[in-house]
Amino acid sequence: MPRRVLGGLIQAATPLTDQSLPIEKVRQAAIDIHIPLIEEAGRRGVQILGLQEVFNGPYFCPSQDPHWYDLAESVPGPTTQLMAEYARKYQMAMVVPVYEREQAGVYYNTAAVYDADGSYLGKYRKNHIPHTSGFWEKYFFKPGNLGYPVFQTRFAKIGVYICYDRHFPEGARLLGLNGAEIVFNPSATVAGLSQYLWKLEQPAHAVANGYFMACSNRVGEEAPWKIGRFYGSSYFVDPRGSFLATGSEDKTELVVAEMDLDMIEEVRRVWQFYRDRRPDSYGAMAEQL
Repeated sequence: MPRRVLGGLIQAATPLTDQSLPIEKVRQAAIDIHIPLIEEAGRRGVQILGLQEVFNGPYFCPSQDPHWYDLAESVPGPTTQLMAEYARKYQMAMVVPVYEREQAGVYYNTAAVYDADGSYLGKYRKNHIPHTSGFWEKYFFKPGNLGYPVFQTRFAKIGVYICYDRHFPEGARLLGLNGAEIVFNPSATVAGLSQYLWKLEQPAHAVANGYFMACSNRVGEEAPWKIGRFYGSSYFVDPRGSFLATGSEDKTELVVAEMDLDMIEEVRRVWQFYRDRRPDSYGAMAEQL
């Protein structure tokens, strides 16, 4: 019997970014912009839905303002548990990226994963943290410490790779070795330096590892930082590197695609990248060269 999964991605413009506003107001406005799209996904029969990086707020890292630490919450926590209710309501697994507070002074860029019955399956913490002009993430995020887990949802085995992670093939390979069939990459990336890579790297991961990728990116500009224009273009790509659906560059919207998971086996029988790899020759990669 064919294994077909309907996936969804939400790309959205953050409605409030004013640093003088109460954090709870900013968070609630971001959640409110997503709720109609989550409900649309449920009505359209989406089975696995991915939200964008830190979906419940702005991409605040350019500010270097400690005010934004208050956006962080536990995982599971109030925001992710709210999303669990929608997962249960629509029988839809969800990838929910938020700003996580583990304890005082310890914060992560995290994605919680919920199954279609609303049960919490676990979380992924972003491993690769940039620290360059405009992307001062190491002021806010500690590098992840949970490895590259894969989560068995009702519909497929999924992994998560967050934003800057996408530039590193090592974790993408480990997600495949751990059994991922679909890898979600929630992002907040702007036009300019890396836009040309957006549709190169992730199809390459999909081809090299024989799985689907679901890649989301927010839209619009966020004052007062204005580090650039978030260009959306969220998409699904299959194990052959073909695009299944692509969002616009400027609209808040839901992007939906059907994925035929049987293609994974078909592709891996032709391209034997797992059989032919040489882990015995890769030791130097793990050394601090």
